[in-house]
Order: sequence, then C-alpha cells, then structure tokens
Amino acid sequence: MSAVKLVDSHCHLPMIKHEEGLDKILSNAKEAGVGHMLCVSVDLDSYPEIKQIADQYEHIYASVGVHPNTEVKTEATVENLVELSQNEAKVIAIGETGLDYFRSEDEDHSAQQQRFITHIKAANQVNKPLIIHTREAGDDTIAIMREYKADQCTGVMHCFVDDYDIAKKALDLNFYISFSGIVTFKNAAQVQDVAKRIPLDRLLVETDSPYLAPVPHRGKTNEPAYVKHVAEFVAELRGISVEEVITASTENFFKLFHTAKV
Repeated sequence: MSAVKLVDSHCHLPMIKHEEGLDKILSNAKEAGVGHMLCVSVDLDSYPEIKQIADQYEHIYASVGVHPNTEVKTEATVENLVELSQNEAKVIAIGETGLDYFRSEDEDHSAQQQRFITHIKAANQVNKPLIIHTREAGDDTIAIMREYKADQCTGVMHCFVDDYDIAKKALDLNFYISFSGIVTFKNAAQVQDVAKRIPLDRLLVETDSPYLAPVPHRGKTNEPAYVKHVAEFVAELRGISVEEVITASTENFFKLFHTAKV
C-alpha cells in the first residue's frame, strides 16, 4: 500500500452499526491505510453528533446540510447553514444536497429544487465546496448548478452514477467526481466508463458507508476501511497503479476542500 494515506471522501459514521463501536471502525480504517475521512450530514438534527466526532478526531472532517430526500419539520435556510459552517475549521463542506427523483414519491420536485438552491447560495457565501447527490435528475441538477453559479464554490458529485455526458458538464463547472463501491459492481458499466475517462486530477474515492459496500464485501455493512477496494478497482480500470490513484485522490481531496494535511 502507498505511503500516502487514502481519504474516504464521504461516509456517515454515526449510521455505521458495529458491535465494537466507532473506535473499532476507525482502527479498521487505519489498518487499511485510510488517513482521513469526511463525515457527511444528511439533516440538521444529526449534525451536532457529526460535528462532535470531527472535533474529537483530528483526521475526521464534517459537512453540514440536508439530503434531498430527508423529511424535516423545519427547512434549512441560507442563514442557518452559514451560521453552522462559516467559523468552523473542521466543517469543510456544505451538503450533502442535490436532487433525487428516484426516491421521491412526489411528482412535483420544486421543494427539492429549492432546498438545493438554498445550499448552493450558502456554499457560495461561505466559500465552501458542495457535496452533491443526484439520482435520475442529472439534467435538472446541472441546470440548477449553472443558474445559481455552483462553479464559484465548486464541489464534488458524490457517489457518481450518471453517464459521461453529465460528468463532463460537472467537470466543466469545476466539480470533482467521486466513485463509491458501485464502481466495483458487475452491472455498473456506465459508472466504470466514467471512472476510466475523467481526468485523474478530478477523481475522488469514497464509501458512502454504511451503504454500498464494494466487492468483495457487497451486501455487508460498509465502513471507511473498504475505500481501498474502490481505489484498487479504479486503478485496474484505468490501467495504472493503485499508488497513483491513492496519491491523486488524496491530493484532490485536500485541494478541493481547502484543507491542510494533518
């Protein structure tokens, strides 16, 4: 394994159920060569726990935001997203946010779209990158990113599942593309095509744990240690060494999130 440490650029640590708890999850990650991870918010109620974990561990960062499918009593506003993030060094991103029409039972997507716009406005105000989730909504996602100038704060298309056309449009907006365990699945030819074609200096890897465990752990609870399998598979796809993927994805993470290595 490379001397450069891997980064799991997207995980949900409080959601991972491990009988030995968080310390074991972090120990497993360290043993697998994972040096840093970004613990991502899906609602404001769970944000304090995420922030507490980031404050407790030097190598863990946090984001603040509301997932497009999360049901909330009170919507996030630009003002409270800014307040929760702007003076917090360990809070390095806004999101995850975006559009998910696959899991939406409502044919009217205006509420999701407005939530997304709110996050873009907040990210631009505090100059922190966006973490964007999009599923079966690629064209609308790109259209909103363009209209509300998401290229000013930049960010990452996390757990990418769209085709190369959407990837290229995101790249043109100065966004990065992140690959999860999905890229290792046999039926993921479209995602694998994107993983082979995008510039190496725009590529990130992630687990999205506890979901989407990569082969050879598919079907099990995912955890940050497994990001190494994503890196290994992407390296094989591109015909390069895993060390090259680790080095590039780690450098890309710190560049994107304006974060100094610790």
